[in-house]
Parts: sequence; structure tokens; C-alpha cells
Amino acid sequence: MTDGHAARSPLDGAVGEGWSGTDPDGCHVNVFLAERGGPTAAALLTAFASPAPGHTPILVCVGDDKQHYEPVWPPTVMVNKATIRTERHESITFGAAQLGLGQGTLDAVADGLLELTGDVLVFVAVWIDAGATDETAVRAAARAAGRKGIEMAVRGRDPAAAAALVERRDRLRNPYYGGR
Repeated sequence: MTDGHAARSPLDGAVGEGWSGTDPDGCHVNVFLAERGGPTAAALLTAFASPAPGHTPILVCVGDDKQHYEPVWPPTVMVNKATIRTERHESITFGAAQLGLGQGTLDAVADGLLELTGDVLVFVAVWIDAGATDETAVRAAARAAGRKGIEMAVRGRDPAAAAALVERRDRLRNPYYGGR
């Protein structure tokens, strides 16, 4: 305790990113970690409580059927970045990707990156291509991308890789940018 306030978790507000798989069955995630009861969690939970058409935040749950759903722990919230427009895209996003993200969170616990606690919340913004068709590939990609994003959030960005971006800043490209 300092100045009458509890010490903030070093994970509160941590950010990570991960990609895995191949198009169209790959997965991209942005991961945000928040301390339960803290301002980061409050801001992210506000987003959870404010769905938009085609974008639905959910608590990541797993189970053999709906009657046996249970949340992964630490609590993991996902929201889709790609607007859901078809039943198939919805099924792959909230089925295969949700299962994979749950497994990725549990992998992070098994690997010692996160503690098995409800004190840290994992928020994942997930992109699944609307053209995805292979549920197994999407599940595997979501699992690997989620685990990778959590690791970056916990361990931080490699300083050498971040510095290399500064050096290459005038030559950077993006697959969605067609200009020069």
C-alpha cells in the first residue's frame, strides 16, 4: 500500500497481439489484461455491456453442450472484430474461435504466464475472416494467437523489435494498404 491505495497489478492495462494460421482460416487477436475492480476492467466491461449490431462480447465458455458450459479461468471476454453477417461466420467465430481462445487462455495458465485466479480479466478482440470454412484450423489458430497475445501482454514487447520498427518506419507496409 502506498498513499492509501493498493498497489496496481503489473498486468493491469497490459496489451498484446497475436496472429496464427493461414487465410481465410487464420485468427488475429488484440489482448488486454485488466485487474478486477480497477479502472481498466471498468472501461473494458463497459464495452462488454455495450454490444453493437454484428459485434457481440461474450464470456468465453467451454463444455460438451449448453447445459455443461463453464467459463475458462481467468475470466476471458471475447468480442468479434469482423462483423458477423452469415450463420456460418457466426458459428465459426462463437464456436471454433471461442473454444480456441479458451484453450489459449488455459495454455497461458499451464505455462505460468497467468495465475489461476479471477483477479485478472483477459479481454480478447478477435478477427475471423468471413470466408473461413475450416473449424479445426480456426480453433487451432485462435488457440495459438490467443496464447501469443497473452504472452506479449504479460512479458511486454521485445524492445529490439520495437526499436527496429522505428528504424524501418518509412519503409513499413500493410497488407490492406495499396498505395506507395
